Amino acid sequence: MSTSESKTITVIGSGLIGRSWAMVFASGGYRVKIYDNQPGQAAKAMTEIRKQLEELEEACMLRGELTAAQQLALLSSYEDLAQALEGSFFVQEAVFEQLDVKQSVFQEIERHVGKDIILSSSTSCLVPSSVFSKVQIPSRCLVSHPVNPPYYVKLVELVPHPETSATVMDTSHALMTKVGQAPVCLKKEIDGFALNRVQAAIIAESWRLVQDGVISVKDIDLVMSEGLGMRYAFIGPMETMHLNAPEGLEDYMKRYGEGIRRVLTSFGPVPDFFGEGAKNIIKEMCKLIPSDQQHLSARKERRDQLLMHLAKLKKDH
Repeated sequence: MSTSESKTITVIGSGLIGRSWAMVFASGGYRVKIYDNQPGQAAKAMTEIRKQLEELEEACMLRGELTAAQQLALLSSYEDLAQALEGSFFVQEAVFEQLDVKQSVFQEIERHVGKDIILSSSTSCLVPSSVFSKVQIPSRCLVSHPVNPPYYVKLVELVPHPETSATVMDTSHALMTKVGQAPVCLKKEIDGFALNRVQAAIIAESWRLVQDGVISVKDIDLVMSEGLGMRYAFIGPMETMHLNAPEGLEDYMKRYGEGIRRVLTSFGPVPDFFGEGAKNIIKEMCKLIPSDQQHLSARKERRDQLLMHLAKLKKDH
């Protein structure tokens, strides 16, 4: 099924990720039905989306070719699942990150949709074979894992169930590309997918360096934000290596491969994220940014503003 066969998408769940997905799909010109089983929540999400789209338009940061009003006209909210699913070719789930909840949601969805409708989960840490273990047709299922916040960070990991068809992967990739996301296709499922595995490696070594007294919390963040992150905002680790030697990647490994192996073998075990050492790291972080809602909300808003401007810079280049 091509994306041109239908222009309606259903988003299940109206929290932060669900609202972001709805905005992303509407920016690409799709009709979006937002469903939430909690009374009033989907309608409340519509109010929040309206506010966000109008603010984005005012800041000249609205995605897509349509105005905020045109995008809002594509959105509708539902408390009846059957009505929310009617006419959709793609269903994007964004409910609570709990396996039995997601399994139950997809079992219920399958009772209301035809066999060709694509079922997609936003899970960030549950493999497709677990999420879709109770569905009748796993060949039409996949994980579409976004990066928070999806509206500003365009990457989405498309992770197949072992039985997912190539057509479903192709259709999902085409859809995500059309709405302005940057989809990557994993060839098979793996715990943590790609993004979270790379992120976990960075977290582990950063934590170890702070815990071992090598560097402070503030400075390890600067290593990324003012160092590696500057490059990685535009090119990845493989291209970085390829460009950092006169004759490319093979030359890079001849020059630095043994040094990388030596450093890797010096890495310690997986850090203890809960012991006494962890308390000290948390305390140090909270001195920089207190963990009350006022401070955290302000920093999250700053993060989103910076990501918005970076997204614009990347688009212009």
